[in-house]
Amino acid sequence: MTDSLAFRPRGLTRLFREEWFLAISVLTCVVVLGFEGELFQQLSNPVWLAFTFFGLFAAVLGSALSVVRHADHLAERLGEPYGTLILTLAITSIEVMAISAVMIHGENNPTLARDTLFAVIMIILNGMVGLSLLFGGWRRPEQSHNLQGANAYLGLIVPLATLSLILPSFLYSSGGQHPSAPRQMVLGIISVGLYSVFLMLQAGRHHHFFAEEGEAPVKPAIRPGRRAIWHHTVLLFAYMGPVVFLVEELAKPIDYVIETLRAPVAFGGVVMAVLVATPEAISAVRAAAANHLQRSINIFLGSVLSTIGITVPAMLAVSYLYAHPVTLGLEGSDLVMLVLTLVVSIITFASGRTHVMQGAVHLVLFLSYVLLIFQQ
Repeated sequence: MTDSLAFRPRGLTRLFREEWFLAISVLTCVVVLGFEGELFQQLSNPVWLAFTFFGLFAAVLGSALSVVRHADHLAERLGEPYGTLILTLAITSIEVMAISAVMIHGENNPTLARDTLFAVIMIILNGMVGLSLLFGGWRRPEQSHNLQGANAYLGLIVPLATLSLILPSFLYSSGGQHPSAPRQMVLGIISVGLYSVFLMLQAGRHHHFFAEEGEAPVKPAIRPGRRAIWHHTVLLFAYMGPVVFLVEELAKPIDYVIETLRAPVAFGGVVMAVLVATPEAISAVRAAAANHLQRSINIFLGSVLSTIGITVPAMLAVSYLYAHPVTLGLEGSDLVMLVLTLVVSIITFASGRTHVMQGAVHLVLFLSYVLLIFQQ
């Protein structure tokens, strides 16, 4: 009965108030399609460059935030851990499609996938974790979480991050960073295989690892006026369409900034990482501030795990199909920062309790990462 209201005048008005940004996203796509030449011919003008970059960035980010909003509604209807799983898979899908579009579209940037993956890990495990623990512990001496769930996440994040970003630095020579086909296949199978096993455990026999300890599973109540599951599912995919198209167009001003203005090579990866990490960061910080630290952990650790488990095999597949070589191994200070972040993350979640000091440590690591970007 309530779902039929969407087709009445009052329901349409409410629908427009809720989904007005979809019209902006579609309009932005139409403008870019119709005036693509004029838009990108004047990038040498600093004002026009800033307008184009931030306009496209805002459209992509707003659409990604809308994806998260509908994923959160689905989470309320389906309950945990399925709700958080939908959120992380939706954002990871956006990340995969965005990086793939940029790789296929523009000039070959062999480090784009690596830089984006590394930036996502730094933003989430340091920036997002730091803010969540800081806001969550500001009014409370300590916050508790399910230790088994955190261990399950980190037990996969550490080996997959090592195999994807650390080990390649010691396998490839300086003149041949492109992994061979057998190594690509092995790494892809390992990543997809381990992540698939994790999903079966998370949604199956060990789903209680990802809920608050002692919390009984409660089926979410359906309140009057709630939209149907299909409604949020359709709109979730509707918002993902403009993201995939506009992020490819966003690559043009990004390439201009890197190639012409001599910005750090990692700038492109950082921009992509900010786009995919910001929506989840908002959800995670809100959950921690509301004293739902377990949901916050499910979001940020689940996001890192899905990024490594899905993005790496997808990028290796794109590299093979379109003959775009990729460089996976980190070097120098980036390698040190990744190892340090993984070690600190293990220590942070080792006791099942967190506090403000741990959040401050992660934020310091994030600030160090940002400063090192501009010193390379």
